[in-house]
Amino acid sequence: MTKTQLIAKAAKETGLSQKNVAQVYDALMAAACETLANGEAIQISGFGSFAVKQKAAYTARNPKTNEPVAIPAARRVTFTASKVLKEKINEA
Repeated sequence: MTKTQLIAKAAKETGLSQKNVAQVYDALMAAACETLANGEAIQISGFGSFAVKQKAAYTARNPKTNEPVAIPAARRVTFTASKVLKEKINEA
């Protein structure tokens, strides 16, 4: 499902215009990005939680040349599905 399809479905279900739903969507995504960039977690009841975790630096190997490649430390976003979402997915 694309952003446009999601907005259209939400507009149809709520009776709001697609323009208003798009504004709310954009505001939610901006708030979520800002929250995660600050290192804070986001918990959405019935859906799941997003968190930022620090990944340590490590050395990998280039499979063609077998040369070592240094991979720097980085922050990653992780998602954990809620029990409700897992159950809903497994019903189908």
